[in-house]
Amino acid sequence: MGDMANNSVAYSSVKNAVKEANHGDFGVTLAELRSLMELRAADALHKIQECYGDVHGICTKLKTSPNEGLSGNPADIERREAVFGKNFIPPKKPKTFLQLVWEALQDVTLIILEIAAVVSLGLSFYQPPGGNESLCGSVNVGEEEEESEAGWIEGAAILLSVVCVVLVTAFNDWSKEKQFRGLQSRIEQEQKFTVIRGGQVIQIPVADIIVGDIAQVKYGDLLPADGILIQGNDLKIDESSLTGESDHVKKSLDRDPMLLSGTHVMEGSGRMVVTAVGVNSQTGIIFTLLGAGGDEEEKEKEKEKKEKKSKKQDGAVENRNKAKAQDGAAMEMQPLKSEDGGDGDEKDKKKANLPKKEKSVLQGKLTKLAVQIGKAGLLMSAITVIILVLYFVIDTFWVQKRPWLAECTPIYIQYFVKFFIIGVTVLVVAVPEGLPLAVTISLAYSVKPPEKEGGLPRHVGNKTECALLGLLLDLKRDYQDVRNEIPEEDLYKVYTFNSVRKSMSTVLKNSDGSFRIFSKGASEIVLKKCFKILSANGEPKVFRPRDRDDIVKTVIEPMASEGLRTICLAFRDFPAGEPEPEWDNENDIVTGLTCIAVVGIEDPVRPEVPDAIKKCQRAGITVRMVTGDNINTARAIALKCGILNPGEDFLCLEGKDFNRRIRNEKGEIEQERIDKIWPKLRVLARSSPTDKHTLVKGIIDSTVFDQRQVVAVTGDGTNDGPALKKADVGFAMGIAGTDVAKEASDIILTDDNFTSIVKAVMWGRNVYDSISKFLQFQLTVNVVAVIVAFTGACITQDSPLKAVQMLWVNLIMDTLASLALATEPPTEALLLRKPYGRNKPLISRTMMKNILGHAFYQLVVVFTLLFAGEKIFDIDSGRNAPLHAPPSEHYTIVFNTFVMMQLFNEINARKIHGERNVFEGIFNNAIFCSIVLGTFVVQIIIVQFGGKPFSCSELTIEQWLWSIFLGMGTLLWGQLISTIPTSRLKFLKEAGHGTQKEEIPEEELAEDVEEIDHAERELRRGQILWFRGLNRIQTQIRVVNAFRSSLYEGLEKPETRSSIHNFMTHPEFRIEDSEPHIPLIDDTDAEDDAPTKRNSSPPPSPNRNNNAVDSGIHLTTDKNKSATSSSPGSPLHSLETSL
Repeated sequence: MGDMANNSVAYSSVKNAVKEANHGDFGVTLAELRSLMELRAADALHKIQECYGDVHGICTKLKTSPNEGLSGNPADIERREAVFGKNFIPPKKPKTFLQLVWEALQDVTLIILEIAAVVSLGLSFYQPPGGNESLCGSVNVGEEEEESEAGWIEGAAILLSVVCVVLVTAFNDWSKEKQFRGLQSRIEQEQKFTVIRGGQVIQIPVADIIVGDIAQVKYGDLLPADGILIQGNDLKIDESSLTGESDHVKKSLDRDPMLLSGTHVMEGSGRMVVTAVGVNSQTGIIFTLLGAGGDEEEKEKEKEKKEKKSKKQDGAVENRNKAKAQDGAAMEMQPLKSEDGGDGDEKDKKKANLPKKEKSVLQGKLTKLAVQIGKAGLLMSAITVIILVLYFVIDTFWVQKRPWLAECTPIYIQYFVKFFIIGVTVLVVAVPEGLPLAVTISLAYSVKPPEKEGGLPRHVGNKTECALLGLLLDLKRDYQDVRNEIPEEDLYKVYTFNSVRKSMSTVLKNSDGSFRIFSKGASEIVLKKCFKILSANGEPKVFRPRDRDDIVKTVIEPMASEGLRTICLAFRDFPAGEPEPEWDNENDIVTGLTCIAVVGIEDPVRPEVPDAIKKCQRAGITVRMVTGDNINTARAIALKCGILNPGEDFLCLEGKDFNRRIRNEKGEIEQERIDKIWPKLRVLARSSPTDKHTLVKGIIDSTVFDQRQVVAVTGDGTNDGPALKKADVGFAMGIAGTDVAKEASDIILTDDNFTSIVKAVMWGRNVYDSISKFLQFQLTVNVVAVIVAFTGACITQDSPLKAVQMLWVNLIMDTLASLALATEPPTEALLLRKPYGRNKPLISRTMMKNILGHAFYQLVVVFTLLFAGEKIFDIDSGRNAPLHAPPSEHYTIVFNTFVMMQLFNEINARKIHGERNVFEGIFNNAIFCSIVLGTFVVQIIIVQFGGKPFSCSELTIEQWLWSIFLGMGTLLWGQLISTIPTSRLKFLKEAGHGTQKEEIPEEELAEDVEEIDHAERELRRGQILWFRGLNRIQTQIRVVNAFRSSLYEGLEKPETRSSIHNFMTHPEFRIEDSEPHIPLIDDTDAEDDAPTKRNSSPPPSPNRNNNAVDSGIHLTTDKNKSATSSSPGSPLHSLETSL
């Protein structure tokens, strides 16, 4: 024993030594850093001063240099990751295939079928005693023994088909989840952040950031790790994601240097030393509590269970456990419980934060339609069962006057179970469980990003800055020398660019104690602050208002009318003798300037943009440009792009003029005034963030046209935020966009190209059409199958289509059809039609004509075969067959013809707008061709070899040819239907309208989550589990949420926290040589913009200038042109109000 004790002591001391050694390399431990990062403001400062002296002390202990950063040595990086962790939060474990199978088994209709099949299976083995079967009614006795013994086959076949359905559903869910996880991980890999390593400023993937890294933070960034500020300029952070406080927090070395992961930089720039990453960062800790580390939760629950057991066993232990629980476990569990068990609070929070944008138009329409179909199916199946039972009871006990014999009870129960199974199969066929799958597939298909066209830009920086640096190089001067002489940490004060200032200034302190301020910005704004100008030989001379007007007329306006963005460069000296100025009083500092020069920067329109804008206009989308540029520059660019066309009646306004026209005497905005302006407005120049937001809101709220406009906004700057959020669809730039803009947007354009918006419109319309195609096909099958099963059951006391056959039909029309019809690639033709309105029903009159027309043909064929088939084909009738009768050729022909009609009607369903050529482009969709072919092959196998389990009897070649001929008849019948003008069929109703605003009680607008729950309850009652799928999709598809207009109706896009980090810009400069920018899409302010710019700039090329220019493109649908066009539109640069 003694030896063992010594061993254990020795072992534990080794462990401790290892731990010590681990942290011994650094002067600070993980736990110390974690506790430090939990402090704020004064507390944090006090702790830093007390334990480390200052931030440089922390850098020393972390063995990093505030200026040079880490060496980047792989061994050092590995050691830091081992001690402090990686910058990675492990995602929740994906559900296993077995879990998905279990979920699929929860489907109510399947459960009912399983129970019925098991009962049927059990009863089929029961033999009534004494051979008096004839007394029990028309049970099939005369057949050979083996036939009556084969009664178990139907039950077994139903169970088998349920297993197939479950496996297919689980596999679809599994592949769907895999696809979205793949997409997410790719987005995460693309996220980069700027750090200093070995004295070089480089961009590294967010996941590679380690403790000790010196990271550069700038306007628009989403911080990927916790850190402490080393140097900052005018830094303001939005910490609402952690604290819920919407006010921006000013960060500085002497007030509050703590920077936390998951927060947004809304203004300024700086450098921080990274002190916590991954699960140890503040965001990581919250994620862990939310159960991203699901294992810990499990362990805790296990612990609790064990504790409960031991409580029962031993009173003494109970007290000890109570104490323990109070000290540790209970405390630890609390956050988990409040998350897990405290669902109520969570929901309330969600409600508060969920504006009514959460549920897309498309989703609303689908939910409503599915509930309606489900209710109808439930009603039909219930009536079917009731009629079958009543008919049997009346016929057996009333008409035939048979007594109820005890030994016959199991046989009667078998009849009732058979009727019940028929009823359930009617319900299975009626419920469109393939709908969520169709939505998911078409979305997943459209989310696949287009192939990259061209590489990423070589230099990354702010466009304006880079243009000016390019000018320096042309003047044969090297700016690097100046930077080496005056490094960033020597800058005395920086007034960063934002869209309110429309300029930026930097203060330098000279060796003699004097100060010099350099300023640059929008030329007309900076020139107003100039009182002197440098002459040709560099001498300052007086600069009067008259001189200013001359420069505007002779320099600025000619440049602007060529589409150049003009920027004024100026400076001011503060002599050494005077008291130091009050730097916070910016207006007194940035005045009395000396003008150095006015420069013009060209942001060329990309060659593909005019064509893309033309396509938008043809598709019913009005493109408006909202920019911070000078009105002449904006007009010139709008003409080049095709936003303005000669001879059109349009308006170009400046922000001031716009505000004057839309406000009354009291300065309040009036909707009526906006309504007079926006239909003709094409260019809004020198706009502020508020102007952009006002315009977007004004167009959305407008009642000038019958239907409300759908507005899309493109942008890439932080201050685009409010307009992007307000718009129905927000597009952010993937390359030039700030993280803030990306997070605020619905769709991220990975290539920053305006033509991608056209692609997005095309894909959005395609998703909507795919769902409509699927519905047209599905509802035709529904109507026919339900009516056939219902009337067949009522007239012949048996469904012509057996349970197993119905499940096969259900598989064809749900899973396989959704795969076939939802994967149709988009075509340019989609851009030739006007957009659908928000309230346009999913099922149009044309579609209703097709559904009812084809259903009529199919019903005529099926009923003819059902009631006269035996005469036509000269075979035995299959009607009124006894309980365990063998399959008949008659009913096999009915089943086979029915399936053939569905197969050919699937080709008809490819067109929903009344087109005649249903084969157009069919070979472009390999999935469609293979599914139709595959289904045909399987059908041959089922009919020829399915036998008793599928209730099929082999058919002759002649019977097969008749089945195929009658199936092909649907193609000819389709041509006949398309010749009937829909306008004549006024009596046809549309279906699948979105929920009207008036129908939703006000409190529910903010409670989309609740809304879904009501629907889900209703659906469960109505047994439509398909809805659960839709709900799942909801999370997966935020991408298309944007397309709320019918145009793009409601797709949702996957929300990835990381996408925010995808900000590829060097803090100070961003050049994208490879992609010249379109001012129109100028992201001028992206980098320097005001705090809430949500990036949604059109792809062309966002200019992120420090210039005072901000431009945006606003797309809205013109009601005149088309009822509701979904327009991506709003300022590219929505300079929005600062949040």
